[in-house]
Amino acid sequence: CLVCSPGGGTLPLQCRPTCSREPAPAAPAPSPAVCRPSSISAKPHLRPAEVCRAGDAYTREKFRPQATRDLEKEKQRLQNILATGKDVVEQEAKQMPRQMKEEEIPEPDRFEELVKEVQERREFLAEMEALGQGKKYQRIILTEISQKLREMELLDKKRSEEMSEIMKKDLPGGNRPDPQD
Repeated sequence: CLVCSPGGGTLPLQCRPTCSREPAPAAPAPSPAVCRPSSISAKPHLRPAEVCRAGDAYTREKFRPQATRDLEKEKQRLQNILATGKDVVEQEAKQMPRQMKEEEIPEPDRFEELVKEVQERREFLAEMEALGQGKKYQRIILTEISQKLREMELLDKKRSEEMSEIMKKDLPGGNRPDPQD
């Protein structure tokens, strides 16, 4: 692309100097039509066979076998199969994960969940009051809290009845303490 002057023509190759020195002669610009020889030749460069064989291209790595399973476990398993006719190790391994899963997951306590829910609602109401929105949410939140408290009372009553039933079964005379104590 040629650089153009504001008038539309090309810029001059030499400028008049503004200083007293004479301008150095400009080097002739290479013409774009001249092709430079590239470093890539048209013929592909082939290496001789001796050069290829001299390198590591044809050497193979030695195979080193590695044990993919525990041989001691396999011996024990085979002994169990020959002795009992059954694969005892696999049966024990299958039963263990089931027992662990049952023990890991404790049953959630509804009473504790209700306590957390009441606490969350109190915190929410406090946040809303701090933001100036307390009156808007106060009735709703207090109603929800009272419902949770009522559910907690019912659970407590039910647990108390269950405990008294257990105590009646354990103590022959019912809930009465032993008079000799």
